[in-house]
Amino acid sequence: MTDDGQRPPARTRRLPRAVRERQILDAAVQVFSRHGYHAASMDEVSDVAGVSKPMIYAYLGAKEDLFAKCIGREAARLLEAVRTGVHAELPPDMQLWHGLRAFYRFVAEHREAWTVLHRQALTVGGQFAGEVNALRKRAIDLVAALVVSAGTRQGLGEAAEFSGPALAVALVGAAESLADWWLDHPDVSDGVLASWLMNLVWLGFNDLVEGKVWRPQ
Repeated sequence: MTDDGQRPPARTRRLPRAVRERQILDAAVQVFSRHGYHAASMDEVSDVAGVSKPMIYAYLGAKEDLFAKCIGREAARLLEAVRTGVHAELPPDMQLWHGLRAFYRFVAEHREAWTVLHRQALTVGGQFAGEVNALRKRAIDLVAALVVSAGTRQGLGEAAEFSGPALAVALVGAAESLADWWLDHPDVSDGVLASWLMNLVWLGFNDLVEGKVWRPQ
């Protein structure tokens, strides 16, 4: 107690660095998704995060560094969500369906993160687009492995290995485009969206790995 009977003001609790960085990154993703990289201001990031600009610079660097860290974190979270959703004990088609559901569930729950990754980072280009393209490459590798696995089960491992990477590129591109469309049509569930894409691509994949190929007449 002080002499006048009043308690001294309580000290503000100092948050661990990891918690503070997460708080800043969460705010930055919001701001970058709303305005894009060029129009976003560090002042607004500071306001949304509830921290000073000097603290942002001290913890995560300048605007370019902050944007890069946002992309890196969200890319890692997205890939982990998809990997977790793919159950290795299931047949390849069910693995892919669960992976697609996990992907669309992430987009639904982290719309701002997907906007930063798929719209903002690719628009800015440079190292930022490179990070997203690296994420896409890992997703393509994951899908290609499922296609090759399906072909191997049908005794067509060599043919599946030849076509698998290209087919995976097509599927990942379709999944991304559909996710972008979904941002404006959120009334469709992640399960329905994944089923639509499976009906579009997997039946075709299945024919290809079984050696059934469409040719122009």
